[in-house]
Amino acid sequence: MISRFAVAGYRSLRDVVLELGQLTLITGSNGSGKSSLYRSLRLLSETAQGRLIATLAAEGGLSSTMWAGPEKFSRDMLSGKERVTGTVRSGPVSLRLGFSGDELGYAIDLGRPEPMHPFQHDPEIKVETMWTGELLGKSNLFAQRRGPAVSLRASHTGEWRDAFTDLLAFDSMVTHCADPVDGLELLLMRERMRNWRFYDNLRTDADAPARRPHVMTYTPVLGSDGTDLAPAIATIQAIGDGEAFADAIDDAFPGSRIEVEGDEYGLAVMHQRGLLRPFEAKELSDGTLRYLLLVTALLSPRPPEIMILNEPEASLHPSLLDALARLLIEASHRSQIVLVSHSDRLIAGLRNARDLQEITLAKVMGETHVEDQEPPRWVWPKR
Repeated sequence: MISRFAVAGYRSLRDVVLELGQLTLITGSNGSGKSSLYRSLRLLSETAQGRLIATLAAEGGLSSTMWAGPEKFSRDMLSGKERVTGTVRSGPVSLRLGFSGDELGYAIDLGRPEPMHPFQHDPEIKVETMWTGELLGKSNLFAQRRGPAVSLRASHTGEWRDAFTDLLAFDSMVTHCADPVDGLELLLMRERMRNWRFYDNLRTDADAPARRPHVMTYTPVLGSDGTDLAPAIATIQAIGDGEAFADAIDDAFPGSRIEVEGDEYGLAVMHQRGLLRPFEAKELSDGTLRYLLLVTALLSPRPPEIMILNEPEASLHPSLLDALARLLIEASHRSQIVLVSHSDRLIAGLRNARDLQEITLAKVMGETHVEDQEPPRWVWPKR
């Protein structure tokens, strides 16, 4: 489980450290930084996919994603006695991301490219570190990257060796430096990060792929946009917890059930009590289809280590939110769940969870803060 997540220098997140639980709810008013926090988690996952630099470029490059305020706020700035101005920097410009748990921790530091670099809008990876346990220290550090050089600590002797000397500035050691001897932890970390699952773009519009027949093939994981809904449902019913799936549908729509019709190409249909024919996916309302997509995602026969959802309540009728809350609580028994939401009713339902970790964000002077919580201790690697 990921117990700590840290981000510094990304959009409104000047320096934020969060303590995560098995079920974590992130709330806050509009503009408080919830979406930025979600995107920063996704950026970390993109590191293991080799897409971090490209994803930042798609967001407008480093200059568009960096914290736009001063490096620090003076006391007079915070009190309003002095206008907010830039100050002489004490550290380099950087965007830093990291997480840790009981077993392993990882952090990455990105900065501006060197002068004369052909891609001046692309950030460079300056530092990466990996360690055992929750907090970085000299004794538990086992992999580090500074510039193009990567060093690994031998697992049997504890001695350091130079594993790579010419790693490109846009390549991560997580994706390029794993070896079966001293880099095994890098390999394990890469696979763990690749297993993170994000849902923020489940399509329910009239042209949504989930409304059309889809080729029937083994699908233990629903796609991020819900394209393969029909085979994903069929997979749950065949080898997953089909009873839990049926219960989740009945909880929201009493007396209803979902079937998948078709052989080579399948389509999800909903049987409703009192009706003489089932409704095809193309006939379902946006809210009904979205709930069906969420049930399919959360009851995957291959649950991820962590699943992150951004405002799953979008387009759902309030009457469905209690059922969704119960479904999320049950899913958190199989996967760690991080949920971004501002729905009062969904939040109230989630508070029935025994071990809910609730984080409320607020923005002060353009900077995101966590309300009423002391941040857990965190140590960033130095350049």
